[in-house]
Amino acid sequence: MNEKNLEVIMGLILHAGDAKSHAMEAIQAAKTGDFKQADDKIKGSEAALVEAHHTQTGLLTEEAQGNHVEISLLMVHGQDHLMTTIAFVDLAKEVIDVYRQIVQK
Repeated sequence: MNEKNLEVIMGLILHAGDAKSHAMEAIQAAKTGDFKQADDKIKGSEAALVEAHHTQTGLLTEEAQGNHVEISLLMVHGQDHLMTTIAFVDLAKEVIDVYRQIVQK
């Protein structure tokens, strides 16, 4: 694997990890009733997901231009990490909404 691809894959893992961490912090904030912080953390999570998507798009663009991107276990891990994080962020938003409804009642 060339160094450029390794950097891209590590960026994918890094940004997805940041997004998941922000989402977890958002849930914890909502659990204590701090919905301002929860909303801010979700925004941070979404921003990190955008960065991860940009990284992924770079890989897809390379492949579309005819530059074969080597598939490795690390690449699979990065893609898996991104996809599970996207699902986790979506679920975090729902959990925060449930906490918000509980507080309102």
